Formats: sequence, structure tokens, C-alpha cells
Amino acid sequence: MLLRKIILLFSVIFITSTFAQRKKTDTIYVYEKVIVYDTIYLEKSIKLKPANLMLSSLEIEEEEIKEINRSNNQKELKEQIKKLRTKSFQYGIQAGIGFKKASWAEMLSEKNQQFGQNFGIWISKSIIDPNFSLMLSANVHHWNSTFDLDTNKEETYLDGYYFSEDDQPLLFQRFNNKHFEYVLQLKAIYEWKNLRPFVGFLANKNNYKMQFLVPENNVLNKLDDFKSNQVNFGFSLGLQYRIFSRFLIDVEYQHYKIKNLSLKNSSFDFDIFKTNNTGISYFISR
Repeated sequence: MLLRKIILLFSVIFITSTFAQRKKTDTIYVYEKVIVYDTIYLEKSIKLKPANLMLSSLEIEEEEIKEINRSNNQKELKEQIKKLRTKSFQYGIQAGIGFKKASWAEMLSEKNQQFGQNFGIWISKSIIDPNFSLMLSANVHHWNSTFDLDTNKEETYLDGYYFSEDDQPLLFQRFNNKHFEYVLQLKAIYEWKNLRPFVGFLANKNNYKMQFLVPENNVLNKLDDFKSNQVNFGFSLGLQYRIFSRFLIDVEYQHYKIKNLSLKNSSFDFDIFKTNNTGISYFISR
């Protein structure tokens, strides 16, 4: 019995010493330190000296389009735009070719039509109605010659002596119908779709030239030029066709009458032809 108690005691002492020698596991705590940085902006006023700057005032230009009312109807919108355009002047240039027929020249040449070129400027404006307008144009025509009369080369229809109003003798030398023509014209135009029929009133001046021997010291030995210098009136009829929005093609008939073809210089004048001058021309204008 005593032996059992002794064995039990030593067993308890051995076990206790064994557990006493074991190392215990330590608990480690890790702390994280977080540092937050903030950016702080400080505003500080700075005194600046004003510079001498020249700034133009801002202006908003008025546009005519502001007068157009909002509309879903495209036809009405186009009509309103067209009306706005007619409030201002329109202008342009024109160039073309044409044929001219002068009755007085038929007895001098077998060619009935005289070919020529044309250049001019025009300005127009609608009045009363957007489709009705007046056009004022100024043109220069150059007409090529259809005959050439030279008494030094051959006998001509105009050979011989002529006499001025003060009975001065003049001896014909040469003449052809090549000349410049200056035309000022006022047209009344009505536009229907792309067609523009018109009627016009015109004033023109033909610059013909003849050469004669004139007396100098009572002897016919001086060659001098005689030029036409009168203004003639007539009318015109025609039709224009609009191509795109800026181009026009027009076919025009012009008619005017020259009562007498007067040829003058600084010292002499006389009338020789009774004329009825008619022209028909085709022009391309822009």
C-alpha cells in the first residue's frame, strides 16, 4: 500500500516536471500604422498692373434669315428665302456671240449676216413682285467685216466725189463695216420657274469709219477719217433660261433704225446712207 503511494507520488512529480519544461507559444500582435497626407491650397491675391490692350467691341451682325418663320413646309420656306434675296441688287457679267443684219450693207456685200462678239455688265432688282425685275445692262459689241472697199485696189460702188454741207469736195478712198457698237439697255423680266422672258428698250451707238481725201490748201491731198457719232434707239425681245443659280443663257432679238448714217470729222460732215438696221444676237451671260 505504501509502495503504491510512493509510485503515484513519483509519477505525479515526473509528469509535472515534464510539462514544466515545455516552452509555451507566445502570441505576437502586429500593429499597422497608416498615415494620411492631405494637400492644402492657399489662395493669395496678387496685384497686377493693367496693360494697355485695345479690344474691339463685340457686335453680332443681324442676318436676314431671322425674318423667316419656322415652317415645316419646304415650298413656303423657299419662297420666303427668295423674297429675302429680292430685297437686294443682283449683278453680273455677260459674254457671247451674235449675228447682225444691216439693210444698207446688202448693196455692198453678198453676206447678209455680220458675225460679232459681245461683252457687258448688268445689274437688276426685283420690284412689286419677287418674280418681276428690271435689269440695266451696258454692252460692247465688236462686229467683224463682211466686205472691204478700197478704191486704190479696185473699182467700188462708192467711188467718186462727195460734197459736204458747205460744198467741200471729198474723194472716197476706203471703207468696211467692221466696227464697235455700244449698247445701253433697260429690260423688264418676269421669271417663271427657270424661264425668264423679257422685253427691253435700248440706245446704241455704232462707230463706223470711212476714209476720204479732203482738200488742204484747195488741193485734195490729205487722207482723213470720217466717223459716225449718233445715238440710235430701238427695242429688244428675248428669253433667258436659268442654269443652276448663278448662270443664265439668253437668246435675244434687237431691232433699231438709223435714219441716216452720218459720217463726220472736225471739219466736214454729210449723210450718205438711208438705213434700216436690224440685228439678232445670241448671248451667254453670267
